[in-house]
Amino acid sequence: MDAFKNLYSWLFQRGSGEEHVARYVIREHDRGRSLEEILADKYVQNRLSPDQQKRLLDRPEIIEAISGDMIEAARASLSTATG
Repeated sequence: MDAFKNLYSWLFQRGSGEEHVARYVIREHDRGRSLEEILADKYVQNRLSPDQQKRLLDRPEIIEAISGDMIEAARASLSTATG
């Protein structure tokens, strides 16, 4: 059973790039920057696709660190930016 579990575990792992960007977003938000401003940073834009940026907003640590209203506003902003 463990072999089967390990064989497909990669399907459910998030990329380490997303982990780094998530920590960056939380750190910058703690410094007082708005989520919309942080998501517009070259650091985020160069490391995550628009779909990955949307998925970033579903991460529990992001939701916990940033209020729900800000998350919804950022989702709306990303949706209009990507068409």
